[in-house]
Amino acid sequence: MDPVTTAFAVFALMLAVLASGMWVFLALATAAAMSLFAFMGFSPERIGAIASRIIVRSASSWELAAVPMFIWMGEIMFRTDISERLYKGLSPLVAKVPGGLLHTVVLGSTLFAAVSGSSAATTATVGRITTNELQSRGYARSLSLGSLAGAGSLGLLIPPSIVLIIYGVLAEVSIAKLFIAGVMPGLMIASFYALYLAVRSYMSPELAPKGEIEPEDATPLAVIRNLAPVVGLILIVLGSIYTGWATPSEAAAVGVFAALCFAGLSGQISRDMLKQSMTNALKTSCMVCAILMCAAFLSSAIGYMHIPRNIALAIDGLDLSPFVLIAFLAVFYVVLGFFLDGISIIVMSLPITLPVVVAAGFDPIWFGIFLVIMIELGLMTPPVGFNLFVIQSISGEPIHKVASYALPFFALMCLAALLMVVFPEIALWLPAYLAG
Repeated sequence: MDPVTTAFAVFALMLAVLASGMWVFLALATAAAMSLFAFMGFSPERIGAIASRIIVRSASSWELAAVPMFIWMGEIMFRTDISERLYKGLSPLVAKVPGGLLHTVVLGSTLFAAVSGSSAATTATVGRITTNELQSRGYARSLSLGSLAGAGSLGLLIPPSIVLIIYGVLAEVSIAKLFIAGVMPGLMIASFYALYLAVRSYMSPELAPKGEIEPEDATPLAVIRNLAPVVGLILIVLGSIYTGWATPSEAAAVGVFAALCFAGLSGQISRDMLKQSMTNALKTSCMVCAILMCAAFLSSAIGYMHIPRNIALAIDGLDLSPFVLIAFLAVFYVVLGFFLDGISIIVMSLPITLPVVVAAGFDPIWFGIFLVIMIELGLMTPPVGFNLFVIQSISGEPIHKVASYALPFFALMCLAALLMVVFPEIALWLPAYLAG
């Protein structure tokens, strides 16, 4: 069997196992074991020895310690009034701009993403605060929910990002550099969204009626007080990384401590809150780490079959230009996003695509940011667009309507991805500048 056919057979096997309803981590391990047995003729004993060695080594990765910490920090914030205060603090700043309070969705998601690390947490938290408020003030449902679908996905791109940590571990690149590289593309996408909301609202004022802001919330002191928790957490977490005081894993623990301090000082910490936040963080962390360990086993299986090297040679034989290669991969990842979540996409595809991309001359840091943007596009597309499901549960709107509302923001993110391909410095300039 030729290498490309083998790769497609392995990928089809993974999709078939996933379609059976099996848990993702178990599906990855099953696909790896079946591939080694069917294509390499390995005995069950040898497969078990390979799996145990790889899984133990993967579970011992120090970088993975950041994942449960950032998840716990997001859970703590979700159970305090940080998001509500964020909305109150942003409202006076954007009330007179075309689009008015619609901009609180984009700005709120951008800031919350900088302390959450999770797209689902960002979308759910900002959505619960803004959706009903904007509807009660007469703002167009299409713009409020569409912007939430787009801006909520920034939780994957703007640091600290759990997905970037996972990419950094699997690709063996600096997580700190990945965090820095995600800043400029994230701000660019947020700016595109804000500009679109402003233009649409200016052309059709009825879409965004001017709302009144409570006088006590509009004073400079109130704005500073309401924004202080989020801004403080951003400075503590990211500042500790970029100043070299803490590694990304250590900074996650620092962020949890800071979030707990805020909850304690504001009188919102309780035994039930700690129990709920820790329980949810434990469940999510176990899921993510189990997927990563089994993905490492799958990556090793693919390596045993020499699929990455053979596919790289096959693609190299096609003599594709680097831009055609990236266009091909972009379509590939958007299609994967129709069916799979971001973590599954990374761990299943990276062993195959990363060597090809690096061989074509692309920087692995740049490709990490590009890949995350592709995953974000998948969050806005049915049938497995997680952001769409979160918004549907919050708003009660049918999934097809939410998807149609998200379409303009999907197009704007595609534009951002295109610009990043043409101008890779958008992602690479800031890490190079800070390193220099």
